[in-house]
Amino acid sequence: DCVMKNRKLAEKFLHKADQDMTVLEKWRQDPDIACEILGFHAQQTAEKMLKAVLSHQGIEFPFTHRLTDLIDLGKEHGIVLPERLEDIRFLTPFAVEFRYDIYEEDEEPVDFEEVFVLLTELRKWVDTNID
Repeated sequence: DCVMKNRKLAEKFLHKADQDMTVLEKWRQDPDIACEILGFHAQQTAEKMLKAVLSHQGIEFPFTHRLTDLIDLGKEHGIVLPERLEDIRFLTPFAVEFRYDIYEEDEEPVDFEEVFVLLTELRKWVDTNID
């Protein structure tokens, strides 16, 4: 049972990730945009980028928004995310919980400038892993 690398699917995921990234780029400094909205698009960007790399390598992945699961699945197949980029894991709750719950900023507020930098680095890493 030969798993084929799927460049077309990878490109589709990357295109969708870039669309989410554009939203972040335009809205991240707008005080009227809720943290949950920015977090959702940041999480979606990361998820789609990771799925692009997995698709490109022909690795099947479950339907999930959990970034940790996608990162770990990559590791099992020898695709190791640089440690610094593993920080994107914290975005996972934005995919589901914070879409329907209010994001309480009891914790440290999310620095979306830093998130944007991380996602930009992730995008570069993705490019080097999709030849």
